[in-house]
Amino acid sequence: MSGAEDLAFALVGALRARGQTVATAESLTAGLVSATLATVPGASAVLRGGLVVYATDLKHTLAGVSSGLLAARGAVHPEVAVQLAVGARERCAATWGLGLTGVAGPDPQDGIEPGVVHLGLAGPADVTMRTLALTGDRAAVRAGAVLGALELLQDALGPLVRE
Repeated sequence: MSGAEDLAFALVGALRARGQTVATAESLTAGLVSATLATVPGASAVLRGGLVVYATDLKHTLAGVSSGLLAARGAVHPEVAVQLAVGARERCAATWGLGLTGVAGPDPQDGIEPGVVHLGLAGPADVTMRTLALTGDRAAVRAGAVLGALELLQDALGPLVRE
């Protein structure tokens, strides 16, 4: 079992114990965070859903990211990740929303190098953001983004019991 799958088991258990839910708005990972959580038996009790917003216009129309922000800063920006997280939380009526945007490669996007990933987390009390600088090919960057997003949620929930 990979680190992300192991962490997903612990997160699903922790969310179930708290009576909380999670939703995602994913760009570069195209649903991999939701899919990873869904590998856990019983995930339907906590995984509300996810938005795959690979295209820039869908970040606005589906997840509610400001069109002005997208025009001014582009799709790969820390505030975009935050707004994706808020949009996932609100649109899916979840306790927690995770938002991911970045460049998986192999080529730069809008002058941003592959491996740059911005993660957003919207919760009941606040919103947080984290930027990762990942290395490797597309698959490695996307896998690292999934793990990073799950770790961001883990940090917000506090210590988890991993089985």
